[in-house]
Amino acid sequence: MTLLDQTVGRIALTVPGATRVFHTHHINFCCGGHIPLREAAQRVGLDTDKLVAELEALAPNETDGHDWQSASNDELIEHILTRYHDTHRRQLPELIRMARRVEQVHGDHVTCPRGLADLLNDIHQEMESHMQKEEQILFPMLRRDLGAQALGPITVMRHEHDDHGASLDRLLVLTDDINPPKGACTTWRALYTGLREFRDDLIQHIHLENNLLFERAS
Repeated sequence: MTLLDQTVGRIALTVPGATRVFHTHHINFCCGGHIPLREAAQRVGLDTDKLVAELEALAPNETDGHDWQSASNDELIEHILTRYHDTHRRQLPELIRMARRVEQVHGDHVTCPRGLADLLNDIHQEMESHMQKEEQILFPMLRRDLGAQALGPITVMRHEHDDHGASLDRLLVLTDDINPPKGACTTWRALYTGLREFRDDLIQHIHLENNLLFERAS
């Protein structure tokens, strides 16, 4: 099977450095990880030969960190809890605070991301509910290898991941792809730095769940 026929999620898991290429070209490998690379390239208007060449040119020893494919469910879940759940709970309140400050001070600026604080607050509430359901219901089932019984909750989590992806799309629209305007104040620039970090973390978080942890239960 050629790279173009493989799903984006599978490539993200098996080709070291692929997630960096996908980030660069705005290819969704978390919620959109189920589609073939060929289709993903077409959706963003990329030349498929060029994309394949970029992926094949990745250094053999380039890695995105630990090889989570070989980790047990317990190890993977513990990583998701500490690296992503705990991190998101730290990130979002501060991002909301900075967004409100930017809107209060620069609300009359043509590029002010008006509505961003409310969007982030909605994301915070939705994600807190989502993470609690994983922590209290789904993850304990997966730790006990109750894969068949977990398929219903997994379907719900996948749908909610799609909602998170849609929220990230709205975030990009409000912030000009998270690019602060020329002359933006320190808070504005710090906000956008934090938003880029949050977006990258959430994409990787969803990727590990959708394309690895949840697939094991299928």
